[in-house]
This record gives sequence, structure tokens and C-alpha cells, in this order.
Amino acid sequence: MIALRSTGEALALGAKLAGVVRPGDIIALSGPLGAGKTSIVRGLLAALGLEEEAPSPSFAIVQPYDPPEVRLPVLHVDLYRIEDASEVEELGLEDAQADSLLIVEWPERLGEEHWADALWFSLKPMPDGARGLTVRVPAAWKDRWSLT
Repeated sequence: MIALRSTGEALALGAKLAGVVRPGDIIALSGPLGAGKTSIVRGLLAALGLEEEAPSPSFAIVQPYDPPEVRLPVLHVDLYRIEDASEVEELGLEDAQADSLLIVEWPERLGEEHWADALWFSLKPMPDGARGLTVRVPAAWKDRWSLT
């Protein structure tokens, strides 16, 4: 387990990810409310060129970012309010994934089997205020994962 001791460390992890992501990638972020998922995403988006702070897509469900505001197309998805897997089909994520980076918060709402190719982050608040991070690295990421 990796300890992220501050929001700055979460932002820095996201910035490092920005250096290795490419269209077609999926990053899944799992953990309770306030665990730091959006902080990692904000660091990644800032490093991809987003000038303003990225909002949490909790209410919009899907927040798209396109060049020139970022280096590559990104869909930031928050499945927290999804009640049924059929609702996700209406979002068109599978079609968009081919040419976009897909970042999914609360991926477990759809089921882990749906995200087999995702770089999967699990965050857990620790008693000392840090965030414990575990990472599941799929084959598609093995040659790129050296960020921690």
C-alpha cells in the first residue's frame, strides 16, 4: 500500500499519470466519499493542460474535456448516482473510449468485471489522515506503470 499524505501528493500522482496516458486507456478510482479520487483526477487534468480546476462530475455524471483545453480527449465519469448498469449504456462510454481517456470514479457501481483493462486505484482514508492507495495494474499498463 502506498500512502498519499496530502492533497499535494494526490495531485502529483495525477500529474505523473498524465505523462503516460493515451486514448483508449481506462483509469478506475474507487473509495469512499472524501478519499481523494477527484484530487488525483484534478492533478492529471491540470498536467494535460486544463487551466481551471476540474469540477467533480457527480451531478453531470460525465464531464468531457477536449483539445485544445487538454492534450487528448478525456471523459471524467462519476457513477456514484448510477442505480442500474443499463443507465451506463445510455452514456455511450464504450464508443467514446476508443479515442478518449476514460477516468471513472465509483467504477464498482457497474461491477469490477466491466473494467478488466483499467488501471484500478483503491483509496482508503487512514487514521493518521493519509490516504492508503492500492493499485491493480492490468497487462495493458505493465510497461507504463512505474509511477510509485
